[in-house]
Amino acid sequence: MVKTFITWSTLLFFSLTTLSCQKAAKPKEVIIYSSLDQIFSEPILKEFEKKSGIKVKAVYDVEAAKTTGLVNRLIAEKDNPQADVFWNSEVGRTLVLKKKGILQPYFSPSAENIPSQFRDPEGYWTGFAARARIIIVNTELVKPEEEPKSIFDLIKEEWKGQVAIGNPLFGTTATQSAALFVKLGDERAKEYFQRFKANEVAIVAGNSVVRDRVVGGELKVGLTDTDDANLAIQEGKPVKIIYPDQETIGTLVIPNTICLIKKAPHPEEGKKLIDYLLSEEVESKLAHSGSMQIPVRVTVKTPDYVPPIGKIKAMDISYQDIADNMEPSARVLQETFMR
Repeated sequence: MVKTFITWSTLLFFSLTTLSCQKAAKPKEVIIYSSLDQIFSEPILKEFEKKSGIKVKAVYDVEAAKTTGLVNRLIAEKDNPQADVFWNSEVGRTLVLKKKGILQPYFSPSAENIPSQFRDPEGYWTGFAARARIIIVNTELVKPEEEPKSIFDLIKEEWKGQVAIGNPLFGTTATQSAALFVKLGDERAKEYFQRFKANEVAIVAGNSVVRDRVVGGELKVGLTDTDDANLAIQEGKPVKIIYPDQETIGTLVIPNTICLIKKAPHPEEGKKLIDYLLSEEVESKLAHSGSMQIPVRVTVKTPDYVPPIGKIKAMDISYQDIADNMEPSARVLQETFMR
């Protein structure tokens, strides 16, 4: 009887030891939601996997609902978070998530030399690798002397039916729209978009579609981001980038933002991923990629065609003010363009 008890005890011990070892051997992983185009973000995440040994599970957004889809998903998952990290290709809706209590403060050591205007003082988000909202011009259809220099040129009669923008309720187009409500005030911004509609602006699915319509010559100009325009330029397409309003209100510069999700399932792995994404190495990789991301740090190496951030007259505006105007401006834009 004693011998049998010892045998069963030994088996139980080895079984528990085996289970414990199996549990300890479970590979580390991190779950990230990313609204930056998969073609640009995936190679960066794969590189992190190789260097860290941490498995990355990524969920990407689609072009038509850029950013908004993932933001809504994070809000829906608030009580049961599935993601550890959110890599947002813009900033406005990141601050919306902060306001809704979705984010967890984290001060990454990699962010120490990032300028303060691109960091939340409370540590809820950090900006890096910026894009600019630019005018893309078809150089075969528009002479140099005819080129628009301002977003306000695009509501003039000569551009009627010749301008494309992404859906103003999504992505960086929504961010730019909210910024104009901040900069111009509600009435002037509403009038601007009403005149835009009256000028028969083409509203398309996203920034890449804006680029394609201009590249193809269907339309002469469009409002898009530097990354989408640069892809066409690198392919030798007949288009150029114009940084608008350099003598007036400035060009809207929009950083990528990275943040840790509150009650994330893998917080330590999430922090390590954030540290990597905020490194100068990653900013340089994104600058050298087709996405032409503009480093927010002057110490980061870039190719010649990526302008230093200090060379662009950026719109002087608070990202928090943009975030506060995302929902009110969206209601006005919905009424203006979608009815």
